[in-house]
Amino acid sequence: MKKIITSLLILFAVSAAAHEFWLQPHKFIYKKGDKAIISFRVGENFEGDNWSGDRSKINFLFFYQNGIKKDIASSLSANNGDSLQLSLGQEGTVMIVYNGINSFIELEASKFNAYLKEDGLLEAIEYRKQHGETDSMSHEAYQRSVKTILQVGKKYDTTFKLETNLPLDIIPATHPYKIKNKQTLTFKILFQKKPLANHLIKLWHRVNNKTIFVEKMSNKNGMVTFSIEPKGKWMVSTVQMIRTESVPKANWQSYWGSCTWGYE
Repeated sequence: MKKIITSLLILFAVSAAAHEFWLQPHKFIYKKGDKAIISFRVGENFEGDNWSGDRSKINFLFFYQNGIKKDIASSLSANNGDSLQLSLGQEGTVMIVYNGINSFIELEASKFNAYLKEDGLLEAIEYRKQHGETDSMSHEAYQRSVKTILQVGKKYDTTFKLETNLPLDIIPATHPYKIKNKQTLTFKILFQKKPLANHLIKLWHRVNNKTIFVEKMSNKNGMVTFSIEPKGKWMVSTVQMIRTESVPKANWQSYWGSCTWGYE
């Protein structure tokens, strides 16, 4: 009984700390002239709830299409939990990119250790061991670096693989909307413009009201390859954690990254 209770407490600690965050359109493929409604989601198992944030949480929010990069931060209201509503007046591949300002969280040692283990943050675990901090609570600043890729009409272009100013950037190597059958899709993972090597990367596939979940490590070049099929909605996500002395109130800085696309 004690083991069961302990396991449940660890599970609760991980779920409390390690929520995914992503951009979720009401659909991913559009016709010219359609309106996209895009919500900001936070939660587990690629389900989640609408965020409680607003325009004040934005560091930057950009719309990319046909070689144009547009600041759309003003499109989000000051109402908590608001979503984006965008008119798609041109054909082409669209990418929407959001970076949030820092938020802060403090966790007891056991919860923070469980969170680090769940997300494969081995360097942070090792640092805490070497510096006698394994039993110390954490003071963490965290921010979100997320994007979604949409397709309007039949004009396919290279917008999907543009590098952005996201601190943690997840970039498909080939066009996700040109996939016709089950095949592999490779992603480049960058942190501060450099390949994020030997790092835990997660793939989420939501189809028929079920979520399929896969984990892989990026290679020495920050590349990771997953099997993909043109059904349902997809997300690739990862977390990077670094020691910091430059952020007030925090000794750790984390970056939560995700990239979504889909065929619904």
